[in-house]
Amino acid sequence: MRQWMNIAKEAIARASIVVKFICLLHVTDSYLLSSSHVLGPSMLPTLNTTGDVVLVEHLSHRIGKLGSGDLVLVRSPLDPKKSITKRIIAMEGDKVTFSARNHSFRSLVVPKGHVWIQGDNLYVSRDSREFGPIPYGLVQGKVFFRVWPPKGFGSLGQ
Repeated sequence: MRQWMNIAKEAIARASIVVKFICLLHVTDSYLLSSSHVLGPSMLPTLNTTGDVVLVEHLSHRIGKLGSGDLVLVRSPLDPKKSITKRIIAMEGDKVTFSARNHSFRSLVVPKGHVWIQGDNLYVSRDSREFGPIPYGLVQGKVFFRVWPPKGFGSLGQ
């Protein structure tokens, strides 16, 4: 009987270590740093169409340290199951003038609690010109580093 008790204690101790590790991974991925695979032509020439793996930090947007020019990972307002990577063009209170899909020019002031995002490749990007300013709450993090492909390894500063 004593042997079974020792085995049970050992199993519980190991399970506890695994649970703690999984919790640490969750906290790190959700609140500190995660990776994301970015596909598509909307961010050319900054990111490749064939796909880049980038690092996303999740602190800046929580403490209000994002600004114009930052690359961000955003929950898509058109399909909440997807995330998109775009550049912040304007912050709340900034005036934006843009060309709409019908080639007319429009101006607006970004409302409080929103940001204006656009892809670097304006001709193919679906962005705020299509769906308007996005709520700050849809911003998931700031893209700051490319880890793949190796040729592009490095910082993605402004």
